[in-house]
Amino acid sequence: MPNEDSAPDPSPIPADLPESASAGPGDAAPEPAPKKSPRPSWSPSAQHNPPSQSLLALCVAALGIVYGDIGTSPLYAMRECFFSPHGVSVTAPHVYGVLSLIFWSLTITISLKYVAYVLRADNHGEGGVLALMSLVIEKGAAGKHTQRIAIVLGVLGAALLYGDGMITPAISVLSATEGLAVVAPDFGSWVVPLTMAILVLLFASQKYGTARVGAVFGPVTLLWFTVLAALGVYRILEFPQILSALSPHHAAQFLMENGATGFTILGAVFLVVTGGEALYADMGHLGIRPIRLTWFFLVGPALLLNYLGQGAFLLTSSEPIVNPFYEMAPRWALAPLIALSTAATVIASQALISGAFSVTHQAIMLGFLPRMTVTHTSARHIGQVYVPVVNWLLLFCTLVIVAAFQSSGALAAAYGIAVTMTMVITTVLAHSVARGRWGFSPWLAGGITTVFLLVDGAFLAANATKFADGGWVPLVIAAVIGAIMLTWRRGRRLLEERVRGDVLPLDDFYEVMRVERPARVPGTAVFLTSNSDGAPITLMQNFLHNRVVHRQVILLTVVTEPVPAVPAQERTEISILENGFVRIVARYGFMEEPDLLQLLKDEGTLVTSLEGTTFFLGSETIRIREGGEMAHWRKALYALLAKNSARAPSYFRLPAGNVIEISCPIEM
Repeated sequence: MPNEDSAPDPSPIPADLPESASAGPGDAAPEPAPKKSPRPSWSPSAQHNPPSQSLLALCVAALGIVYGDIGTSPLYAMRECFFSPHGVSVTAPHVYGVLSLIFWSLTITISLKYVAYVLRADNHGEGGVLALMSLVIEKGAAGKHTQRIAIVLGVLGAALLYGDGMITPAISVLSATEGLAVVAPDFGSWVVPLTMAILVLLFASQKYGTARVGAVFGPVTLLWFTVLAALGVYRILEFPQILSALSPHHAAQFLMENGATGFTILGAVFLVVTGGEALYADMGHLGIRPIRLTWFFLVGPALLLNYLGQGAFLLTSSEPIVNPFYEMAPRWALAPLIALSTAATVIASQALISGAFSVTHQAIMLGFLPRMTVTHTSARHIGQVYVPVVNWLLLFCTLVIVAAFQSSGALAAAYGIAVTMTMVITTVLAHSVARGRWGFSPWLAGGITTVFLLVDGAFLAANATKFADGGWVPLVIAAVIGAIMLTWRRGRRLLEERVRGDVLPLDDFYEVMRVERPARVPGTAVFLTSNSDGAPITLMQNFLHNRVVHRQVILLTVVTEPVPAVPAQERTEISILENGFVRIVARYGFMEEPDLLQLLKDEGTLVTSLEGTTFFLGSETIRIREGGEMAHWRKALYALLAKNSARAPSYFRLPAGNVIEISCPIEM
């Protein structure tokens, strides 16, 4: 018999209309009788204005959490443009052209697209591709067709972010430890083992939370950007003519004169903007204002100065150059610079790791991933979460990538395709938000989107040339994760469709009670059900086996809305029914964690104590059969995911001693 009340995960958003999610899987909710609801522990205002943190402290934390990835690009971006197998020769026209491309890439992609435009897509304090998707599919924002496309794009973008989250730590830390070979070539064999050791320490520190990690990383990153700017100014003063590289005509001339080679170099130039997507994904950790201020007043200028300084050094050096970043520094500063670079690259990985945690939590609540243990590491910022399973899987995959590629140069070929595809998806989704929510005219929204898509498309095409050299790696990772997300969501929907046909209307259950006259035992029974109408299967099974009904029966449905947090006054809808029955629909945002016991206690008159209160949940056992609407391998995958998802009592914070789980076999 299908198990419609097993509460395996919060209610997913249906493929067509998100409105149906607010009423449970496919059924209309009864007319509610709203009551005073408990105030949630977080609100959007608290997210944007944390009471005990100054703006300066948030800006420093943003350096460590948000800008670590893009901040370490100077370690390898210029090197890849000139000293990789596909690089161009070091001549004045080439140096000026590459620097011009770097400047305008930073300006258009980071300053204009992400900082000024995409950060406006603030889903109640949350960012990232799934939060952006939720803005598109939220009620009234778009039509059914647009919503379906947005869901597919959102899942693809989230899956690509995981691939990026595995490659970023590997290439960042490798690029720093490779500086050892500059100081002492004999240490070259220690680069990979040292990189792995650093990565293990980095991922092990994640359990302490983003706030603590940012408090440690922020000051180090502040020093890092200061050093980047100082090194750049040091070399620019030797060759101030390099400042003319900011003119766009150098970029245009470089692309026209170098043809296919110049176009290929765009794949290396793209390395300077790879942290842009993480910038938006981590918005929920700190808010918009600190991210914008730190970019315009520190991060952006420091990066530009360093790239210009590297260009000046390339044109003035009389000796062969292998690694322009390290070799541009004075010899006495080389060892401290390597140590600082190593610390900075460890921090660089934080942006993608934090983003992966946020995306995972959003995906769980939106019904795209099974339940996992999610730990909130901050009382002030709902976006600061830690997901142990994701953390250790990322570590494992990152170590495998380091062992397979061995060097940051080899990894640079794999680094780019996933990020550029995510950037294209963000541009497309942001267009829907601009039209549907911001009120942009078709001409304005279309013009902005066209400019950004031209830049994103050029980067994507340039990076696609590196597919055979390792670019396939993040795409394979994304394909696996995307298959998991879509399979889980499809499996949940098929289960819910089966349940609807087997649900007994509540009036029919009342009639059975009148005929059978079951014993009305003292206490309260709380039945978790994904169906906000009808009698839950667990209620029926408990009645059939035990011939009893509690004096008070609460039918509780948990609904996930496509917003980060639900306001206090909209948290619960309560309907007082016949025969001591009460129906509650509890609404949560995709960045909240349901605490059902606290919710019932705060209602006051429903559950006054745990004594005499029993929670009934279904425990599904998947049985795979031939045929059906889903491929056999997807059924097996769904069964595996369901078996290994976190147990409902712990996820919903229910006391184990008050929970009864009823086993329900399900055929798929």
